[in-house]
Order: sequence, then C-alpha cells, then structure tokens
Amino acid sequence: MIDDARITLDQRQKRTGIILLGVCLCCSVYYGKTFFIAVNLLISVFYLVTILYKFFMVLVGFMQKQEIIVDRSEIQNLDESSLPVYTILLPVFKETNILSQLITAINQIDYPHDKLDVKLLVEQTDKTMQEALSKMKLPNFFDVVIVPDSFPRTKPKACNIGLSKATGEYLVIYDAEDIPDADQLKKSVIAFRRIDDQSIACLQAKLNYYNPRQNLLTRWFTSEYSMWFDLYLPGLDGLNAPIPLGGTSNHFRTECLKKLGGWDPYNVAEDCDLGIRLFRQGYRTRVLDSTTWEEANSKLSNWLRQRSRWVKGYIQTWCVHMRRPYFLIKRMGLINFFSFQLTVAGLFITLLFNPVYWIITGIWFVRAEGKFLSGFFYPTADLITWVLLISNGIFVLLNVLGCLRRSYRYLIPETLISPLYWVLISAGAWKGFFQLFTKPHFWEKTEHGLSFGFQSKSEKTII
Repeated sequence: MIDDARITLDQRQKRTGIILLGVCLCCSVYYGKTFFIAVNLLISVFYLVTILYKFFMVLVGFMQKQEIIVDRSEIQNLDESSLPVYTILLPVFKETNILSQLITAINQIDYPHDKLDVKLLVEQTDKTMQEALSKMKLPNFFDVVIVPDSFPRTKPKACNIGLSKATGEYLVIYDAEDIPDADQLKKSVIAFRRIDDQSIACLQAKLNYYNPRQNLLTRWFTSEYSMWFDLYLPGLDGLNAPIPLGGTSNHFRTECLKKLGGWDPYNVAEDCDLGIRLFRQGYRTRVLDSTTWEEANSKLSNWLRQRSRWVKGYIQTWCVHMRRPYFLIKRMGLINFFSFQLTVAGLFITLLFNPVYWIITGIWFVRAEGKFLSGFFYPTADLITWVLLISNGIFVLLNVLGCLRRSYRYLIPETLISPLYWVLISAGAWKGFFQLFTKPHFWEKTEHGLSFGFQSKSEKTII
C-alpha cells in the first residue's frame, strides 16, 4: 500500500495549508478587491477547463469505440477447459431483501461452476444476513466468509478479507444488486489473453441501470451513468490517462491486485483510489464492452447518502495522492498529473463551487446585469455567469450524448433539465465535504431493493 486515507491530511499538508491560508489572509488585507478578483479568475478558469476536459474525453469516446470489444464468435470458439479459476467477491451488508436476486444473477453467469470461487463477504455484526443465509441452499461454489468486526467498517475492508482468501487467477467484485451480463467473465478472460500485456491489470466493465423509468431521479442517474461509463471512461482509456474505477465490475489480475495491497480500507471511494494507484505503479486499466446492470437510486435521501460518500472519497483520494506532488508527477508524468487534477480534483471542486456560482449568477440576472456586485465580484461576475451557463450547456450535452450512445432516446427530455440534477449533486457534495471533518471513514449505507415492482417489461428481461 502506497498510502492510505487513515488521516485526511498529513502534517506536511496541514503546514502547507496553514501557510497558504495565512498568505491569502494577508493578500486579502493588503490587496483587497484585486486579490478576490484574481482568486475568482483562477477558480473560474479551473472550473471551465475541467468541464471542457470532460467534454473532450466524452467526444473521444463518442467518435470512436475505445473499449475492448469481444465478438460472440470468440466466445463460441473458447475452449472452456482452458478457462482459469475466477474469484467473485460479493460484499453484502443488510441486503436480505435482494439476496435471492444476487444469487440468481451469479448463478446465471456463463462460466464453468467448478472454476468459480465465489466469496460472499458477510459482516460479523450482520446477524440478519447470517440467519438468512443459513436458511438458504447456496450453490456449492459459494463460500460464505465472515468479516471480523473491526474499524473501519467499510466495503474495501471486507474486500481485502476476500482477496486474502481468493484462489482465482482473475478476480471481480460485484455489488449486492448487480446483474452482470452472463458472458462477462468469458469476455474478460478473452480480453486479458488477447492484449497479452501484464501491465494491463484491470478491465472495467460498464455499469448501467435496470430501472431507468422509475422516476425523474432514476432517469437523470441513468443518463449520467451512460455518459460516464460508455463515453467518459472509454475516452480516458483511449488517451492512456488514469481511470478512476467504478465501485463494481472491476476485473483484476489477482496477483497484481495482491501486489498493490488491495483496497484502501479507510477510503470511502476505494474504487477511485485504486484506479489511481494502479496507474502510478505502472499498471493500466482498460474498459471492457460488457454491462453490469444495477439499481438506480430512486429515493432522494438514499441517493444523497450515496453521492456524499462518493464525493467524500474523491476528496480523500486527492489528498492521499497529493501528499508528495513532485513524486506523483515523476511517477505519472506531467500530462497525466494534470489529467488526475481535472478528473479527481476537478470533480469535487466544480461541485462545491456550483452553488456559489448559481447565487452569483442569480444576482447578476436580477440586479441590473451585475452592477449590484460592484464590490469584490463585479469585475468577474460576467465571467462567472458565462462559465456557469456554458458549463451547464455542456453538462446537458454530455448526458444527451450518453443517452444516444445507449439508445436511451426516451431519456432525452429529462436530460434537457439536468442542470437541476447538477444542483442535487452539489448538495450531496457539500454533505460529503462536511462529513470529511466529522466522520471521514463513515460508510453511508445505500439501501437497495427500492425498484421492485417498478421495472418495465423490457427491464425485467434483464433480470
């Protein structure tokens, strides 16, 4: 393990932060308005560059297929006797309501069952889940692993327990509500063999949702995921940039994962952190053209808990990897270092400043085109307003492109008002930011099984 998120900022970062804060206070006193203008300009430029970089990556992914595609003929010609043992990690916590769906989804995977090493990772404190499992007849390739109760109580800690017991040449992690394409493991094996490059340590399968029509929130969420996994990550893949992994359907060479030390148990976005650690250690991640179907959060409070955890984890990831910035540049290269800033830091910085920009823009429109802001903000209020408007236009376009790539044209009307969704994401970001100071390692549980009874006929066929 290079470093972990046990502490958010180390002593050097704290000293640097205090010095920068002191410099800013002095500049605000001595230079006043000029200093605030300069700060606003810097933030606005970074904000816009982050959005434009994401737009460029999505265009790269949209214009050409960057992911690894495995043809049906390759699967049909595969000699099953040559397939290696494949480990599947299934971290579950208080998921009794969708346990049957999970077991069915794994059982329907088209892979020799005698070569599957499935680890059901159950927390020691989760007596309800243990009781439910004791009453079920599990397939013989399932192995229930009890995760000892210890701090931190997080999903990556459970995954590390599973990794220590893994016997497969390859390893994948699925969440409790996941329904992977039946041929996903075979596609992964074929892809690893085809590229024949030991530096490719991970294949990220795509994620999407089986309940997009449930309500407005699931429609927005689905368009966002379609853009992220079908266009944005393939764009990063095509330019050999660091890829922040999704929380599930990561297919690893088990040996490489063990060399890295597994996941950071203290990071609540362990997937993002692991993707960056893979890259800085000389490994690469590719995107695999196969989909795992998940449940889009349909309840706002549940969605906010999930989103705040993700953003909190992105901040943790940035802080951990920026402890030695010069070393990071040396390991990643200058271009990929900037990509890391725009991909990870850019995500949470834009979200945190979004509400501030909306307030300034609102005042700009209401009070005579910003003349009210004749103090600190007026000289840059025009810039902030245009940056926000351009960024929101790009945000809508990105989600529309994601819908088009997935042929989800029926989601486009809701996507046109997705700036409202961006406001919700910012609310989750601020919640995660404040939690960083009060409960940095607290894993906010996402409730699953809220979509039962809402899937359309076409969505039920996936299950």
